[in-house]
Amino acid sequence: MAKKDTNKQKKGFKPIIGGTILTDERVTRQIPFIFFLAFLGLLLITNRNWSEKTIREIEDLQDSLKELRSESITNSAKLMDVSRPSEVVNRVNEAGLGLEEPTKPPQKIVVEKKRKWK
Repeated sequence: MAKKDTNKQKKGFKPIIGGTILTDERVTRQIPFIFFLAFLGLLLITNRNWSEKTIREIEDLQDSLKELRSESITNSAKLMDVSRPSEVVNRVNEAGLGLEEPTKPPQKIVVEKKRKWK
């Protein structure tokens, strides 16, 4: 009668479920590689979460930029409306400041340079 070889690995799910596969030399030599793969998996998950968070922040900033841009356009239009000469005259009259609009156009004042005597 022949003896069974004890070094031979049993096949099937029984060694996996029973945990005896972890005592096999071929598996224990691969443990550092398995840890390395797990580490890379954690890095991948972390990078994806960081990327999604950054994308959400960018979208929020773009939304606030659109709101601020529209507010700026609205304020610019209001300022253009208020700074029209006719609107300025109406507001000065409403405030009762007593200012009058000039009737004569402005004149250029020319000053001659003084000559230095030698």
